[in-house]
Amino acid sequence: MTKLPPGKMPIGCKWVYKIKLKADGSIERYKARLVAKGFTQTEGVDYYETFSPVVKFVTVRTLLAVAAVYGWHLSQLDVNNAFLHGELNEEVYMVPPPGFGSKGEVCKLTKSLYGLKQASRQWFAKLSSALLDHGFIQSKSDYSVFTKVSKGSILILLVYVDDILIASNNVEAVNTFKVFLDAKFKLKDLGTLKYFLGLEVARTEKGISLCQRKFVLELLSDTGLLASKPANVPMDQSTKFRSSMGEAAPDPSLYRRIIGKLLYLTLTRPDICYSVHRLSQFMSSPQIPHLQAVYKILKYLKKTPGQGLFLSASSELKLKAYCDADWAACPDTRRSVSGFCVFLGDSLISWKCKKQQVMSRSSAESEYRAIATVTSELVWLLALLRTFGLDHNHPTSLYCDSKAALYIAANPVFHERTKHIEVDCHYIRSKIQDGVIKTFHVPTRHQIADFFTKAFGYKQFYFLLSKMNLINIYGSS
Repeated sequence: MTKLPPGKMPIGCKWVYKIKLKADGSIERYKARLVAKGFTQTEGVDYYETFSPVVKFVTVRTLLAVAAVYGWHLSQLDVNNAFLHGELNEEVYMVPPPGFGSKGEVCKLTKSLYGLKQASRQWFAKLSSALLDHGFIQSKSDYSVFTKVSKGSILILLVYVDDILIASNNVEAVNTFKVFLDAKFKLKDLGTLKYFLGLEVARTEKGISLCQRKFVLELLSDTGLLASKPANVPMDQSTKFRSSMGEAAPDPSLYRRIIGKLLYLTLTRPDICYSVHRLSQFMSSPQIPHLQAVYKILKYLKKTPGQGLFLSASSELKLKAYCDADWAACPDTRRSVSGFCVFLGDSLISWKCKKQQVMSRSSAESEYRAIATVTSELVWLLALLRTFGLDHNHPTSLYCDSKAALYIAANPVFHERTKHIEVDCHYIRSKIQDGVIKTFHVPTRHQIADFFTKAFGYKQFYFLLSKMNLINIYGSS
């Protein structure tokens, strides 16, 4: 311990706040006490960057789809006390806990602690530095992906804070790497991948299943709907939701809490993606009809809590995508809703439902913007597949049900009705000319991306759902 240098004040550590707030309940009184003891507060803060990259869930699904086809070994590691390994670049002082040291003395930190705002960044910097020194290459597509290729074996790491997923075609290389990493940081070897970031992973010779059954059952239990009557669809087709459509919900925090959990559930449940994202727009001021619609989603989940993605081991590793838009779908802003889904062979790896940022003047324009969105996703996925050692040497098939949008994408001449569209949307044409994507027309009834732009009745809902390769491994065969 040491005396605090002049001009320094130990208020940058969140952990210090927690200790003192338990004692007197006021951070202002704590600051006043420090000033009375001769401490002075400096301008600025003791950290500048707090961001720490974590792996994208699309990356996780893509890697598992590739591993299912190639038969790669999958395992998982957990780093013990990960944040304590990070070394601080800034000068940070901490008031010791009660019972340690004497009055007026502080600790100068050389390593990060849990609660420091820069702790996660410093841990990732420490880990990535150790991996790069060991011969790994950090992906430019996803900075939390590290690959190492040597003598015909490939080793791929996905990092999410202190959870590490390993995929490899060489079990001996995996064991050697675990010994190396355990010497650097104390590890907990979780063995074969079965449960990663809340995703339940089940693997057979036919493929890999991803679901969140435990999470669904806990959510139903918390909301008191575990014994409720199941619903056939997550949202009524005829209901049009607005920001003001009834009395305010009695407990807005309950609505926000359920929506937050449902958003996490969409990682393996594309069937509720549109419904959840539609209702998430009203979190600031939820109404009773909005809350009733949320309960309907929960009742739909009650019907098949174990349903999830199936990543087939017999898929052909070729990308194909579907995109669609619902013109002026939002009654409050009149903006269109874009939706897309991307398959790697038969495996669904990426999907999205989002309101467009600007108002479209025609349905063709809204469809064209949806094509631009999915094209960006496809370009990124192609780069990610190259990271995994997979060369996608043929054009990606892109299916759209709007012939007008397809004509605009293929025609290099700017028409009167496309002059106002931003230049960044028109890069679709360059990707078509470069052979990156190839567009096709698909009938609206068979447009899978329509699933992410509007609600459907029972028949069409399950017809489109059957195209997504979802299974329920807990259901009766």
